[in-house]
Amino acid sequence: MQLVQIRPTEQIRVDQDCLGLLYTQLGEVGAEDVVCRASEELALRMSHCKRLHQTQDRAGLRKSVHRLIGIAEQIGMALVSQVAADVIACIDAKDDIATAATLSRLIRSGERSLTAIWDLPDLTI
Repeated sequence: MQLVQIRPTEQIRVDQDCLGLLYTQLGEVGAEDVVCRASEELALRMSHCKRLHQTQDRAGLRKSVHRLIGIAEQIGMALVSQVAADVIACIDAKDDIATAATLSRLIRSGERSLTAIWDLPDLTI
């Protein structure tokens, strides 16, 4: 029997219209500050979510994942926001296996989205 390792990947897209609106509303310096702060917070919160899951703190994990939704939406990461909502649904259903799998997907898509946001062309208007 041969084992096959599956490496799930999905298309990562950052909503450039959302980011463009930030740049229009806040100017280049203000928008870059928001994107930078939100990106840092997203990275910290994902790391915190991993720890909460490892310690089986469902309430803390739910709260932390819920905060990810707003951060992700603010900087155009719709997939991250949707997967975070899916994690919450798994937590609410008390499905530990689905929570673990969906949280892994959230971390993967979050990390790839953070990379993608910095690879975007200049969004200044």
